[in-house]
Amino acid sequence: MTSTARISQSVFDGSRLRVILLLDLYDGAQQQFLEAYEVMRKQVAGVPGHISDQLCQSIENPSQWLITSEWESAPPFLAWVNSEEHVEMVKPMHSCVRDTRSMRYSILRETGAQRPLTPETAAGEQVAARVGDGVTRHALTFTVKPGSESKVAELLAGYESPEAQVDENTRLRRTSLFMHGNRVVRAVEVEGDLLSALRHVARQPGVRAVEEAINPYLEQDRDLTDPESARVFFTRAALPAVHHVVSARPEPADLSRHALYYPAKEGRGTDLARLLAQQDAEAAADPDSPIYGSTVFQRDDVVVRLVDAEGDLDLDPAAALGVKGERKAKVLERLLDGAAIGVEGSLDTARNLNRLLSHADMLPVTDRRAADS
Repeated sequence: MTSTARISQSVFDGSRLRVILLLDLYDGAQQQFLEAYEVMRKQVAGVPGHISDQLCQSIENPSQWLITSEWESAPPFLAWVNSEEHVEMVKPMHSCVRDTRSMRYSILRETGAQRPLTPETAAGEQVAARVGDGVTRHALTFTVKPGSESKVAELLAGYESPEAQVDENTRLRRTSLFMHGNRVVRAVEVEGDLLSALRHVARQPGVRAVEEAINPYLEQDRDLTDPESARVFFTRAALPAVHHVVSARPEPADLSRHALYYPAKEGRGTDLARLLAQQDAEAAADPDSPIYGSTVFQRDDVVVRLVDAEGDLDLDPAAALGVKGERKAKVLERLLDGAAIGVEGSLDTARNLNRLLSHADMLPVTDRRAADS
């Protein structure tokens, strides 16, 4: 991190990850849950990047349980938790659990008999504390049936904004919705608790009506009134924020928000997201860059980059795409799915960079901010 860039979120710092899952079980479901966990933990033990896990039961309330797990780093955990394998693996637990809450932390320091408490020896630990802004960023993505894009965009643009204040500790700050072909991406910014905000939004009559209206157009069926169907949908639709950076310079008055879609080659989504994260950190530290802030979202080989930029993106395609600098476009070229981006030939040429930018730039559907954000 530099003095002119503030990285408040990143899964690419190499630190180990601690995952905490709080569970509230139905009365009488403890033994059934324990048996389901025994099956799951044997499967999880073979997942790449997994180090260990613990299952704990409250000594005060036997319905309250805690699962903690440690991972070599965040990327392998995110790849697993958002996979179809995970969706199927946790299904036996759903009938036991009334409520859950998941939290993920980089390991900053660790004290132990064999681990001195010094940053210099903290291999696998996050050495420096990140400075945030109190905002959690998350996105959902799903696809609609080809030919229904304009109708879906119309529906998603027309709903009434939910009340921004969720409770005394949580507030909706911004919702930005974009489309790329038949893919929908909805990015949210929340001050406070993300889960509380998502539940608050889901309860709003206007939002529920719109979600019902778009159901016939979805490529994957869902029933948000059924807890199991809703859980599976939101697991599959999750598009986690893997990196967020913003310049420390004063915020320009003429910023505009854009979303860019980068289809990665099979198995290269994490590498592509890491490249964009590194480039955006450099851009945020450059006072002459048109990119003021950026959030990179990634799930498998779907990568979306949300940027707040000054001026038109096509004035500096390389900066807009996150490939400013010598040979960065060539690196991007090796990571992108050439058949999906509609560009033939090298990205070293200005013409092809412009073509890629035109292809990647997503259609803005709605961008709603709370009144005093």
